[in-house]
Amino acid sequence: MLHLSTATPHCQSKSSIEVLPRDEARKHLLAIADMLAKVLDTTVRIPGTSWYIGLDPLLGLIPGIGDVIANLIGTVILGLATRLQLPRIVLARMSLNLLINGTVGAVPIVGDLFSVWFRSHTRNAALLREAAMKPDRETHADWFYVAGIIGGTVALLLLTIVSIVWSVIKLWKVVAGG
Repeated sequence: MLHLSTATPHCQSKSSIEVLPRDEARKHLLAIADMLAKVLDTTVRIPGTSWYIGLDPLLGLIPGIGDVIANLIGTVILGLATRLQLPRIVLARMSLNLLINGTVGAVPIVGDLFSVWFRSHTRNAALLREAAMKPDRETHADWFYVAGIIGGTVALLLLTIVSIVWSVIKLWKVVAGG
């Protein structure tokens, strides 16, 4: 046995971090994605209907930043997909779902109704689960691509919101006579 420290061979430190077996870790990450999707898309049933809403459309009611916050939370599912080393095409589809939800969601009221219908986070959790259950693929070379997709998605979401806020401010100045 090779010891890299100068401590005595009989002294072994116990790590406080428990490393889960690969399948258990995968199940844990899938459960986190499912939980986040439920919180963001389908937490509460609308009384008298079969429709459910979550935090995403409710946050969308906050002008300017609500959709950004909801979609930034939703990028956690995308991050879990990268951690599970899913294929690039799945990551691209998940990013597109977030981009669509963030862009349309930025339109007041219509965007919130769209978020209730579209449920991008539930779609992404389903894509994640489906791809994660397929046989493993080596994607170590894809990390730069993944970082670019996530960064690009976040940048486009922020740019969309900034342009909408800018447009509202300009419109307000015109209407208010300023």
